[in-house]
Amino acid sequence: MKINILKWLGISLTAFALTTGCTSSFDEINTDPDALSSVPPTNILADAIRSTATQHGGDMDGYGTFAGYIVKIQYMDYLSGLIPSNNTYGNRWYNCYWGNKQLNTLLQNTEASADGTKNIRWAAKIWKNFMWIYTVDAWGDIPYSEALKGEPEEGGVLLSKFDTQESIYTDVLKNLKTIADEMAAGIGDDNIGEGDFLFNGDPVLWQKFCNSLRLRTAMRISGVAPALAKQTIEEICGNPNKYPLIETNEENAYFWWQGSSPYFEPWYDNKRTRDDHGLSDIFINHLVSTNDPRLKAIAKPATVDNVYRGFQNGAATQPQLNTISRIGAIYRDNPSGFTPFYKSCETFYIKAEAALLGYNVGISAANAYEKAVRLSMEDNGISAAETDAYLAASGKWDNTKARIWWDQWVALFKENHEAWCLYRRTGVPTTNYPSLNSVFGKTHTDQPFRLPYPQNQYNYNKDQVELAVKNQGIVDYCWGKQLWWDTRQGVK
Repeated sequence: MKINILKWLGISLTAFALTTGCTSSFDEINTDPDALSSVPPTNILADAIRSTATQHGGDMDGYGTFAGYIVKIQYMDYLSGLIPSNNTYGNRWYNCYWGNKQLNTLLQNTEASADGTKNIRWAAKIWKNFMWIYTVDAWGDIPYSEALKGEPEEGGVLLSKFDTQESIYTDVLKNLKTIADEMAAGIGDDNIGEGDFLFNGDPVLWQKFCNSLRLRTAMRISGVAPALAKQTIEEICGNPNKYPLIETNEENAYFWWQGSSPYFEPWYDNKRTRDDHGLSDIFINHLVSTNDPRLKAIAKPATVDNVYRGFQNGAATQPQLNTISRIGAIYRDNPSGFTPFYKSCETFYIKAEAALLGYNVGISAANAYEKAVRLSMEDNGISAAETDAYLAASGKWDNTKARIWWDQWVALFKENHEAWCLYRRTGVPTTNYPSLNSVFGKTHTDQPFRLPYPQNQYNYNKDQVELAVKNQGIVDYCWGKQLWWDTRQGVK
């Protein structure tokens, strides 16, 4: 589903600036003859999706390191970014709030024609909730209920309070269910347009994405809100016709890049001029020790001896570069490669875990696990024979959550934010390193629990962000209390 984003992102999304008034004497001077008087809804959706892919899809030093996948092999400034900044993680924060602002404008502009714009409105609402979950999972408590209400007609709230993670999760699950029920009642007739970079304008795939996000979100909170998680997952899995899910690799929520400047796939774009990253030793060691055939897709052997070899996260000195494995070709060598947001295998890893928890999901844990593994292998270009051999050996089902989680960790590679969430929820990989060689020394025994709030929150919303810091017991910007759904013991 590769779509030409140059055509659609060449138009500047200036819809919000257009609301600024000017006196009649300056109308002619202040009017750009080349500017659009309004922005097509499909272009607004396009930019919201593309900007999320840019901010989160290019990550290697943050989520990729936290999840145990990727390490620095040059310029050994591990985790030095774990302080407030508006140039690194702050841009991801901005992506959520600006993206939601854009999509609110899309919804406002189509409100009068809501009956004839159902599909693009649903897509916008789904993506809004997707961005909220991304953001709360990265930071913990965030501005939500009072966010984006700075205009007088919206409430005039300039200093938004930080809402709790529990309240945001509850509201997002409610929102997604409302959308799912509306879509189940009948898909609209409108064309989402070429700005749909995920599903090529197919509203049924948006419907499946909506329910898959519900499934993921519910499993995330299964340890702290088991009743809500069970109810949500059983409702979805108990009525697949009403609540269809992403279940094949052809349906994956992948953003495919244009492949020419400035829209290169971010990891490829980094590789064009940099060679700062290799694969973690814990990741390579796991793949080698389990004889996992995905190794050859995920990694390249070291050039010095053709051996797969990782490097330690947090090492004080850089290695001999030709001794370390780099990221595999399908993940980093394609200028028009992909940024993943949801993989079909996730649906079945979640179902397998839910079945072990005793939820009625219409499939056994063993069958769901095997289906998940086969989808992941297929997505990595692994043959059926190699997959069979893996499932008969180290990948064999053993009726444990650990077997699900370890394989899911491998399968989530490049979907690094989700893998970091998996680690914080489950503790897998158990071999992950503490936050070594960071600006905080050896104070902490674990990877960061959250990202640091952006500096502009301390500059312009100081009282509210400091209250959020206090309420979460945050120390060193990134630790403090674990996120609401992170129930691990003995980490700090």
